[in-house]
Amino acid sequence: MHLEAYSKSDLLAWSRELEEHYRGFQASGLDLDLTRGKPSIAQLQLSAALDGILDGDYCLADGSDARGYGGLDGIPEARVLAAQWLGLTEAQVLVAGNSSLTLMYLFMLSAHVLGLQGAESPWCRQSGGARFLCPVPGYDRHFAICEELGIEMLPVPMNADGPDMDVVESLVTADPSIKGIWCVPKFSNPTGVVYSDQVVRRLAELPGRAGDGFFIFWDNAYRVHEFDTTPVPLLNIMDECRRRGSQGRVVIFGSTSKVTFAGAGLAFMGASVDTLNAFRRHLSVLTIGPDKVNQLRHLRFLPDMAAVRDLMVRHAAILRPKFQCVQQRLREGLGNHGMGTWTDPAGGYFVSFDALPGLAARIIERAAAAGVKLTPAGAAFPYGRDPEDRNIRLAPSYPSVDDVDRAMQVFVTCVQLCSVEKRLGELGADG
Repeated sequence: MHLEAYSKSDLLAWSRELEEHYRGFQASGLDLDLTRGKPSIAQLQLSAALDGILDGDYCLADGSDARGYGGLDGIPEARVLAAQWLGLTEAQVLVAGNSSLTLMYLFMLSAHVLGLQGAESPWCRQSGGARFLCPVPGYDRHFAICEELGIEMLPVPMNADGPDMDVVESLVTADPSIKGIWCVPKFSNPTGVVYSDQVVRRLAELPGRAGDGFFIFWDNAYRVHEFDTTPVPLLNIMDECRRRGSQGRVVIFGSTSKVTFAGAGLAFMGASVDTLNAFRRHLSVLTIGPDKVNQLRHLRFLPDMAAVRDLMVRHAAILRPKFQCVQQRLREGLGNHGMGTWTDPAGGYFVSFDALPGLAARIIERAAAAGVKLTPAGAAFPYGRDPEDRNIRLAPSYPSVDDVDRAMQVFVTCVQLCSVEKRLGELGADG
């Protein structure tokens, strides 16, 4: 029954029952964490064969030794895999250390402070400052990069098939100081949305509407992270940009961070040859080259995308029951009460939950007091400010299925309790 159909006396009785249930959780001494999308120990163990896989053989395909200096773009074998992973040519990719976030930061720093097209091209030197479009709810670490560099963030609503392109196109057309847009196009963080073909095509047209120096930051972090064996299709952004002459205005990122060892994987970056050359000039000052030994052991373990897909089937078998548990608890506890809405993704690492307006921070606070840590309210919005205080990101990947179940029981109880309290407050003394 919907929350608004309950009488005040029924709500008061339900509130007392929920409080008793909640105190039981508090007394049980839970210590559960759903804050970050981390691979579980069982997932990390899937790549245990990386240890010792080289067995003293450090010879690369080109005959060089992986232990030596050089190789700014990564080893040849890794670039072949990166090209397949990102849907590009080998000339359009480079392979770095474990973090694609580092590459995103360095590319944005280069564009904003150093420039990619000569002395007058840095965003920070252009009148009006620099602004960036941020689909929300979105990835907090993307927003942290902009905030760190003093780039103003403009929130854009996220629809079921990607960013609201009517809003995006209107903003970009009217404001040449907008220098880019963040995109997580497949199993978006945290909603799990997959961008539709139409959205991808409209994004590819954006550079033609935008001011100088505009880039699409295409963070395809969950490219291979399906829960089922059937791949979820996503249009190739570079192909669409090439058809429109905007191929120099998209930068594509990916990594093995949630495929092999999260802290010791490979990061991929792809762009047009000209854009990549401009970035290399700055990158070559920072580093002589990446950890080629780690790249080589990855390529011995995952020589091609077929091997990657086989590994991801085993990842999915671990993750799927956890996400099914989340959905089951949400449906059973909140399904027809009008206490919130949530996403049911086909892959990725998150479920996005929208509580009734004004309740996210309170739900998170009450969950913490019962032993369940959640991502802070507002984390999925620029500057940590959710204007409606309703979005909560759930990350069930790391705990066991049993612990996910316990955490979700607490979460659902907190949502129910806070929603009933809100309704009682609306009814007031005379309700």
